[in-house]
Amino acid sequence: MMGRLDTERLESRGAAQARFAIGPDGGLMTHSDLPPLNTQRWVTRRKAQVVAAVQGGLLTLSEACSRYSLTVEEFLSWQHAIERHGMAGLRATRVQEYRLKEERHAAH
Repeated sequence: MMGRLDTERLESRGAAQARFAIGPDGGLMTHSDLPPLNTQRWVTRRKAQVVAAVQGGLLTLSEACSRYSLTVEEFLSWQHAIERHGMAGLRATRVQEYRLKEERHAAH
């Protein structure tokens, strides 16, 4: 899980915004490749694009949250899911399975 310093680091990247970032598929991604502003159905690919855009400096965390009406916690949960389980961790049906496995592992 990301702490306050990690969140601040993501925020500070906005000072020198990149023109492109490496997308979740490994290709170059620009602003035109980002999900539409009116996105309501957050499929795995779109979530991964937003995370890659923030990590690559294409968007700041604040811009991503504002642009897509996300909370910081929601964005960080997407990022955490990718870090722990790859893009498959972003699937809504998998999130509960992964959470249960982590809880069981922590209990032992």
